[in-house]
Amino acid sequence: MKLSENEADVVEASNIQLITSLLTSIPHTVSFKGKWSLIGTKLSDLKSHLSDLSDLPSTPLSLSLLTSLSHTLSQALSLSLTCHTTHLPAGKLKTQNDVDSVSAKIDSHIKDFDVLLKSGLLNVPHDDDVVSVSCSVSVSKREPIRVESRNLITRLQIGSTESRNSALDSLLGLLQEDDKHVLIAVAQGVVPVLVRLLDSTSTSEIKEKTVTAIARVSTVDSSKHVLIAEGLLLLHHLLRVVESGSGFAKEKACVVLHSLSFTKENARAIGSRGGISSLLEICEAGTPNSQAIAAGVLRNLASFADTRNNFIEEDAISVLLTLASSGTVLAQEYSIACLSNLVRDDDDLKLLIARKGAIDCLRSFWDSATAVRSLEVAVEFYKNLAWDERLVEALISDEFLIRIVNVLSCGVLGVRIQSAKAICRLGCNAKARKELGEYGCVPPLVAMLEGKSVEEKQAAAKALSTILVCSGNRRIYRKEQRGIASAVQLLDPTILNLDKKYPVSILMSLTHSKKCRKQIVESGALAYLQKLVEMEVDGAKKLQETISHGKLWGVFSRR
Repeated sequence: MKLSENEADVVEASNIQLITSLLTSIPHTVSFKGKWSLIGTKLSDLKSHLSDLSDLPSTPLSLSLLTSLSHTLSQALSLSLTCHTTHLPAGKLKTQNDVDSVSAKIDSHIKDFDVLLKSGLLNVPHDDDVVSVSCSVSVSKREPIRVESRNLITRLQIGSTESRNSALDSLLGLLQEDDKHVLIAVAQGVVPVLVRLLDSTSTSEIKEKTVTAIARVSTVDSSKHVLIAEGLLLLHHLLRVVESGSGFAKEKACVVLHSLSFTKENARAIGSRGGISSLLEICEAGTPNSQAIAAGVLRNLASFADTRNNFIEEDAISVLLTLASSGTVLAQEYSIACLSNLVRDDDDLKLLIARKGAIDCLRSFWDSATAVRSLEVAVEFYKNLAWDERLVEALISDEFLIRIVNVLSCGVLGVRIQSAKAICRLGCNAKARKELGEYGCVPPLVAMLEGKSVEEKQAAAKALSTILVCSGNRRIYRKEQRGIASAVQLLDPTILNLDKKYPVSILMSLTHSKKCRKQIVESGALAYLQKLVEMEVDGAKKLQETISHGKLWGVFSRR
């Protein structure tokens, strides 16, 4: 339905007349002359905006603003006439409040018209506030979405609470349709507007819808930087929602915090503003889904040493262990990961968590896992606990070593890497490295030496360099057809980001065997070792001398 230009002209003309009448009335006011003088100044700004608006096409949105302005101006005119005398029928205090209210409304109208004029929406064709899409191939398919986004962003900033609420509904519908729509809306500037809507003056319904829209933005990776740029203001609003919002709003706020809590600055801010306490409350009493998301935020926060004291002060260990035992699969995984991050560099905390039942909890999670991928956090937690000598005996019992060896050959790269790292740590214990070899850890580690990932190669090489201290493991290694060749290949200096001391150590542990020395030479080790000696790699010179010596004695024996 097209807007009647005559209707808009009538309302506009009425407003101009009301402003003129007000400007005539204000000099005659006796009560609150200072306040009315200020209103007169504002009316001049308002008149300028109306003049700018008259040169542009009318829309339902502009007509709505003009109509709302008309009501305010009528109220102001009536009130100004009342103030022509000191006798105020409603009383001085009530009349003063009414004058202040009118002044605030005029401020709001000025702001609304300013936003509308700057938005550019009045320069494009509208049909009931929805752009009419041209079928011409020259029109970009994204242009209608851009225009609609600008329209909704404008509506979020002006008008009544009901109008903004309606605009939020439309925006949520637009954002849910496609990730591309999210990117377009973000590019048009929706995020700062949404952040302002989280202000305390907004209704709970608007806050809930606003945080839902921000959560949708946070799910699109290429938009997260815009949220991060909002800094502490956004974090402050989100933490208030997490603390006192509705259950649904809390869940959506956690979704956003999950995206923002990867940086040290944000993690510190969340911890210092009581965010960990609020997140733990959700872990205890929230919905299953919100518990999982809150635990995911806590996992991120626990990655930073600066937040550890906050966790301890809030008695987070008990809450996390309970959730790791009884939450959803995702909640358990995030809780285990959070505990793992917390104990990583703190031996006292490792012992405390173990005493509270962490090892039993870990075993239960491991054995009930429905997907191998979720075991990555379990293996990492196991590895982190194993760094405390006091826990090693407990960790090599109850068939944990068999569990570690069994996942070395799984199809998930992260699980294999963490398992190799755990074996490297356990290999420092004589009993553990012997049993690991007996359980069959050597063949899969040799296979990992030829993995595609440099991190996998290094993890396997480091683990093997530790467990080959055991003579039984060396015998197993020598039987591996590709064992020596795979280790020699890792000496290649062109393989970057791989510490050469580990393959050097593997090969050095095999040089007691004349056959192995010969195989090392035949695999081309000497060419690599010369470069590694020049690079001063640990053990390279000794290995070079050892296999070179064996080569010379072989030559002498044939004469």
